[in-house]
Amino acid sequence: MIVFLVRRIAAGLVLVLVIATTTFALMSLTGSDPVRQIVGQTATQQQVTAKSAELGLDQSFVVRYGHWLADVLHGNLGSSWFSGESVTSSLENRLPVTLSIVLAALLVSAVLSTVLGVAAAVRRGALDQVVQLLAVLGFAVPSFLVALVFAVVIGVDLGWLPATGYVPLADSASGWLKSITLPALSLSVGAIAATAQQVRGSMVDVLRADYVRTLRSRGISERSLLFRHALRNAAPAALTVLALQFIGLVGGAVVVEKVFGLNGIGSQATTAGSQGDTPVVMGVVVVMVALVVVVNILMDLAYGWLNPKVRVG
Repeated sequence: MIVFLVRRIAAGLVLVLVIATTTFALMSLTGSDPVRQIVGQTATQQQVTAKSAELGLDQSFVVRYGHWLADVLHGNLGSSWFSGESVTSSLENRLPVTLSIVLAALLVSAVLSTVLGVAAAVRRGALDQVVQLLAVLGFAVPSFLVALVFAVVIGVDLGWLPATGYVPLADSASGWLKSITLPALSLSVGAIAATAQQVRGSMVDVLRADYVRTLRSRGISERSLLFRHALRNAAPAALTVLALQFIGLVGGAVVVEKVFGLNGIGSQATTAGSQGDTPVVMGVVVVMVALVVVVNILMDLAYGWLNPKVRVG
């Protein structure tokens, strides 16, 4: 298990390095002029040149990337070119917002998709058709439209939950839960649709397997058959979809945060990207890729627990 874990961590670190390098290169090729945006359109060429030298933009790509990478290895993600705020500090303030809605959406997706997928596979008939129809609709409707409907109908018209804003968990647990419910549900609709379909398909295949018929012939209870044997063998496929959904949820959080007025990492990334604020963009990318790597390692550990052959492969 230790070798299995070390290999996954090493692969994750390589992935973070490759994506960070690619992102830094892409930021250099965008053609944006952050220096002119900072000093203003009326600034003299001397002021532009001085600011460019201060930010290190007069150096080559290799030198700038080398300095950034050295700082990151020493735990320094730099500061925003526009606000001067430490990237680490800004991420500490905004990351809990994004993580709250993404992890809540992932949890809701895992639970509801498993319930719907198993029910459709076991009951079949009309229930199966309804679940498949809902899955197609949930997958087809974009998350921003779902977020708008939830915010207007549930948040504004009915007033059941707050339509905007975020309450930190440290301030109020109930307030925090209310503030993330609508954003998390908006994000989870598409993930539930995709994962429920996968769970249903896997469960149907498993329930047709020979060993399931053998277990039934031995008189094992249906509950034990489903939850101790069939669901465990169908789970790896669902975990694969959930791991991929996590990446999609992080991307979807960018739009959902805008709709619900949340000051999360997604809205920070879009603002910094449009300004060409390289330190902030790089900080967001490194942290989010690291989170994806951690989630995938946890999924790999779950695979290894469900199927020991994975640890050998």
